[in-house]
Amino acid sequence: MRQPFCLARFLTTAATTAILAVGLAGCKTAGMSDVTGSVGPRAEASRAIASPADASRDIEDLGARSRANPRDADAALRYGQALRANGQRAQAVSVFEQATLNNPGNKLLMAGYGRALADAGNFQRAFEVLGSAHSTTNPDWRILSAQGAALDQMGRHDDARRYYESALKIRPEEPSVLSNLGLSYMLSKDLPQGEAIMRRAQQGRGAVDPRVRQNLGLIVGLQGRFGEAETIVRADLPPDEAAANVAYLRQMLSAKGGPRLSGQDDAKRS
Repeated sequence: MRQPFCLARFLTTAATTAILAVGLAGCKTAGMSDVTGSVGPRAEASRAIASPADASRDIEDLGARSRANPRDADAALRYGQALRANGQRAQAVSVFEQATLNNPGNKLLMAGYGRALADAGNFQRAFEVLGSAHSTTNPDWRILSAQGAALDQMGRHDDARRYYESALKIRPEEPSVLSNLGLSYMLSKDLPQGEAIMRRAQQGRGAVDPRVRQNLGLIVGLQGRFGEAETIVRADLPPDEAAANVAYLRQMLSAKGGPRLSGQDDAKRS
């Protein structure tokens, strides 16, 4: 007999995949650009540089520039971001740590350091460093949301939501913050509330990051509405990427002890 679906056990696995990562992923510019955690492989692909050859070349060039002038904050920032985007987490932490020592008080480098620490799973330290990058006289919603993400990873969901709410006061209805807030409720097993907030994120300002839809699909799927979840994760994607995301969603939801997927929604689908 198949074991019943254990939500608590599944959410532990899901948390490591749909990691709350707003403000924690690699940036393409020297500014502080955020992305949201996602359910599928598309998110990981989007964080990589165009090709392995391009990644290696860019990292080598940025590393050489940074080493030539350790006080070049922009070079260090771009180097650390490139390492993070290429999945070289430990190296990124090391680069950002040294850069903050060489450029004391640089808020962008401190923010990058905090994000790199979170990538590496050092959430307590990430939270502390991100706090150092934040100014109460000029609050940054991105950093507040990133701090919330770190708190969620430590299981401090109520504390995390206070940071998200503070971020939303600065940037009302920001999809990336709402997405993190929705995932926070998912992690604490309040799936209906998580879905409601994620739908707000999907309807948010401007062009919403497709990964918000992937997070919505995960939460919908966890509630047993598999057909609807697949429709959501297929949206706005080329056929090959849509198929990859659907396969990934099914893999997650069919984990040992999880629900068996038939591709059909349950009878109560709205």
